[in-house]
Amino acid sequence: MNNKILIKNARAIVSCDIEDRVYYDCDMLIEGPEIKEIGQGLSCDEATVINAKDKFVYPGLINTHHHFFQTFIRNMESIDYPNMTVVEWLDKIYRIFQKVDSDVIYYSSLTAMADLVKHGCTTAFDHQYCYTKKSGKELVDRQMEAASLLGLRYHAGRGTNTLPRSEGSTIPDNMLETTDEFIADCERIIDLYHDPKPFSMKQIVVAPCQPINSYRDTFIESVALARSKGVYLHTHLGEGENELMMERWGKRTLEWCQEIGFVGKDVFVAHGWELEPFEYKIVGDTNTGVSHCPTPAVLGGFPILDMKSMQENNVLISLGCDGSATNDSSNLLDSLRLAYMMQAYHSKARGTSVTPYEMLKIATINGAKTLGRDELGSLEIGKGADLFMIDTSVLELTGTLHDPKNILAKTGVTGPVWLTMINGKVVFKDGQLVGVDEHKLAQEGEKVWTRFINS
Repeated sequence: MNNKILIKNARAIVSCDIEDRVYYDCDMLIEGPEIKEIGQGLSCDEATVINAKDKFVYPGLINTHHHFFQTFIRNMESIDYPNMTVVEWLDKIYRIFQKVDSDVIYYSSLTAMADLVKHGCTTAFDHQYCYTKKSGKELVDRQMEAASLLGLRYHAGRGTNTLPRSEGSTIPDNMLETTDEFIADCERIIDLYHDPKPFSMKQIVVAPCQPINSYRDTFIESVALARSKGVYLHTHLGEGENELMMERWGKRTLEWCQEIGFVGKDVFVAHGWELEPFEYKIVGDTNTGVSHCPTPAVLGGFPILDMKSMQENNVLISLGCDGSATNDSSNLLDSLRLAYMMQAYHSKARGTSVTPYEMLKIATINGAKTLGRDELGSLEIGKGADLFMIDTSVLELTGTLHDPKNILAKTGVTGPVWLTMINGKVVFKDGQLVGVDEHKLAQEGEKVWTRFINS
């Protein structure tokens, strides 16, 4: 079986490596999941050739926070985020979430994954915390099925909520789990799916939803399980919950997490816009990652993340779409553009900004570091063949091609890419998902959405 691919005559290959190299008029040889050579005039008789004339090539984008199940509640004015606080919004939206079942998870995940792949994302973390009485426990299993169908490299965050409304949470009773059943199912899917080997396509993250909606013991047991199994941890933090945490515990969320060991190189948190400057050093010193999700921050009118100050404190920042309830799309190129524009606006107050290329590295190599995937995130010999290409021969990009590093976020290249490759396999090319009947899947998904939303 031929497992070699030769990308020929790329106009530019933006490596995002430590030296920030850009290769012009170059080729790339791929064997299996791995990049073998980058250079001019490469040849390989047994390789399948991809003509990359007029194409810019980039490392695949890495999405470090999402909620795929929310894809089926997009474009709905009845749950419009800007009109509510986070806690008010959670209280309202969970009343809809409790209707989610296994088929909703499968087709909403397919929808989000397809959107990601079409816009250059090759690795995605999803925070699946929606477990209802009728959904059963095998929801990550359905997501793994969807990821395998589309060829997406998938990190599944197994979440939960354990604290009842009667004790101060926003969770309906039929969406609660006990800590014991949560930990048991985490152990099940870790044993079944987690593959720690280089180039693996499936990994598991232990991810209790958020401290305000779970018992402290849930987080303590999560830390113990994750460390014993060698998997990563994730939760929401600094997303408007600190006032409630102060009322309940007399301390801010980061301090609460720090006391129980829910910080470290194997931990990344979502949002962080409520972190105070003195907390940046704690996050940086503990090597805890922060997934920045620009769209919900803008939609909810929340503070713009002070990326420069966080970077000065060695905080590892990556990029996430967040769930479609607060984004309405799964386009990480769009999030890349928005994140850059937010920082440009914020820079007027502090006098320096994050460049478009720095934002690209946040969405690629930083994402790989956040998920513990040292073999991903840049285009280098020995690294994974995860990449996307854009076509530069189109009229709308005229006059921008002199700077391939900055073009994406700077000029707003946010539409579908020309090609997406994951693990050395082309999964999307020239407007078509490879190997699936997209029209059939869309029709099936629309039927499931209609049943779900009208139930």
